[in-house]
Amino acid sequence: MSAATSLFTPDPHIGAGSALHRFDPPISYEELAQRFRPIFAKIAEGAVAREQSRTLAVEAVSWLRDAGFGALRIPQAYGGLGASLPQTFRLLIELGEADSNLPQIFRAHFAFVEERLNGKNEADRQRWLSLIVDGALFGAAMAEKTEGTETTVTLTKNGDHWLLDGYKFYSTGTIYASWIVAVALEGTDYVSLVLPTTAPGVTIEDDWDGFGQRLTGSGTTRFDKVAIREDQILRRVSVEQPPKASYIIAYYQLFHLAALAGIARAVLKDAIAFTRAKTRTFAVPGKSNPRHDPLVQSVIGRLASLSFTADTLVDGVADAIESSYQAATNGQDATELYTAANIKAYQAQQIVIEQVLEATTLLFEIGGASATSETRRLDRYWRNARVLASHNPAIQRERAIGDYWLNGTPPMGVLQAVIQSEAQAKNAAEASSRTA
Repeated sequence: MSAATSLFTPDPHIGAGSALHRFDPPISYEELAQRFRPIFAKIAEGAVAREQSRTLAVEAVSWLRDAGFGALRIPQAYGGLGASLPQTFRLLIELGEADSNLPQIFRAHFAFVEERLNGKNEADRQRWLSLIVDGALFGAAMAEKTEGTETTVTLTKNGDHWLLDGYKFYSTGTIYASWIVAVALEGTDYVSLVLPTTAPGVTIEDDWDGFGQRLTGSGTTRFDKVAIREDQILRRVSVEQPPKASYIIAYYQLFHLAALAGIARAVLKDAIAFTRAKTRTFAVPGKSNPRHDPLVQSVIGRLASLSFTADTLVDGVADAIESSYQAATNGQDATELYTAANIKAYQAQQIVIEQVLEATTLLFEIGGASATSETRRLDRYWRNARVLASHNPAIQRERAIGDYWLNGTPPMGVLQAVIQSEAQAKNAAEASSRTA
């Protein structure tokens, strides 16, 4: 039995969907935090060394997995910890403070859990959630390096199974995972499927070459005639069938914002520790106490304010997602709540990115040249924040915000954009064949 199941034993009498509606005594945030803070502290202790040697965070991920972190959102009736969405993202901020690579590593895993919680198939839910409670972790193989917004990985029927071929880039977390969630094209249908990382024909490469977030495993995953069974296929979506509304846009974005908020906390923590230990100030004779310097105090005050703002915005978006999740779980039409949550995530992104990048630069104003020492690697905060900020371009999101407020246009998710691109290509091909 895993560490996750040691807290709550799964209910053997779960009925269809009943566990999502049944009241469980809620676990408090402090209970959750006390469970994981000792692990976060160990992760923080090794963060600089991992950065210096570019050592993948395999040990750190295993500590979290063994403590049941992967089962954080799974309801207690299924054997999980039953955390709410606001609790989950507050913990992710704390984890991001320890090492901003870790929240991103778990991003695809938690999204897979969220999809199961929002699904209608109870057998599917029990199957996958039970594996996660027992320690399974999921990575992603979704995005590709292509000339357009499209999918080139194919799924081809071969007797009583399918063959998966092609490769994905930006496979965040997959190198640490036991399962991969992938998207492929079967004819004109998009297929979401899962497969073990150890399946014959799967190759995972640690070739992510970004200057930040170096340990997230966001490199290439290759598929060479990988056999896929029917029970590994999660869903099919036609290029003519737009995805249903959900809060998944906000959910994915909030992982990056939580990691950024964690960086802001770490910057403040390091700035305080650095200042308290200093006994000299530039151009001041003899020993001095920079902690009593009004200019230094002003910088620390600004860093604290920037961190507070990031935390508050993450909390606000998490509350909006929770409201939409609860409404949908209770059978209400949550379409407007989904849109509101997604727009709030976009709006928070505009502010959090600016302010955390400001904090990661302002940090050096309290240290002088000694703050640039390689032994401290304080540069990693800016590098990691800049890379996190670049994953979902803020300028595109800002335009989408304006389109929403001016014209009421809901934001478009990545899958929706891909499907729209494929539909346009299909229509163009058909028009060309008619005129040929």
